[in-house]
Amino acid sequence: MTTRRSFLSTVPAAAPLALAASRLHAAAAKHGFVLGVATYSLRKFTREQAIPMIQKCHAPYLSVKSFHLPYDAKPAEFALAKKEFKAAGLTVLSGGNIDLKGDDATLRAMFEYAKAAGFPTIVCAPSHKTVGAVEKLVKEYNIRAAIHNHGPEDKEFPSPQSVLDAVKNMDPRMGLCIDIGHTARTGADIVESVAKAGPRLFDMHVKDLSDPMARDSQVAVGEGKLPIKGIFAQLKKQGYKGGCMLEYEIKADDPLPGMLKSFDYMRSVLAAL
Repeated sequence: MTTRRSFLSTVPAAAPLALAASRLHAAAAKHGFVLGVATYSLRKFTREQAIPMIQKCHAPYLSVKSFHLPYDAKPAEFALAKKEFKAAGLTVLSGGNIDLKGDDATLRAMFEYAKAAGFPTIVCAPSHKTVGAVEKLVKEYNIRAAIHNHGPEDKEFPSPQSVLDAVKNMDPRMGLCIDIGHTARTGADIVESVAKAGPRLFDMHVKDLSDPMARDSQVAVGEGKLPIKGIFAQLKKQGYKGGCMLEYEIKADDPLPGMLKSFDYMRSVLAAL
């Protein structure tokens, strides 16, 4: 297990990593969006273990899951996490997925968590019943809510369109995190869904499926049948400014080889745009 001492021993390498990250960001800026890691991909690893793994991906943007910054963290833990991410050259774009189906006190606690963690955007799963309360908290905390669609099993928000229908008359900080795998399984056209989302698209969870209708068919990005090239081309066309966050849900005990392969493919797609 990686110790705090061994993590800190990597800090001297942060300067060249930051330079490499800057170059990657400059390259991605040609397209307007960046590649990053949804840390759910590394759920079997502590934050200290996950950070060096993320560095190896050279995709220095994060959507942080609670495995790597617990909901009940104390102020010192929030401060330490921010310090560790910064020292490693990593930038947090969002946090989640966070369940927002509880009562008002529970919802507020999650926004307090996001504020303490420094998340500019919450990737979240409200219900139709709580989405109005979420909007009020978005206005109060000035933290965007990116509602995550969860596919045909989700009775609340299965598809991107179901989210857009719910937020269309709401504050512009109420938006969408498209999960392209779950979107495919609803039978929706992913590229069309991206286009329809427009400025309501705040975040994306990227993965690939060998069978677009089968949840358990995930493979490394580029080895499946989801239209990654078309998705990236559409994101560039509409001026998307957010992150495309790899959510690698398979091989949880050894995810890094598949993650590296996924990023290699995604960079090759970006290079060809």
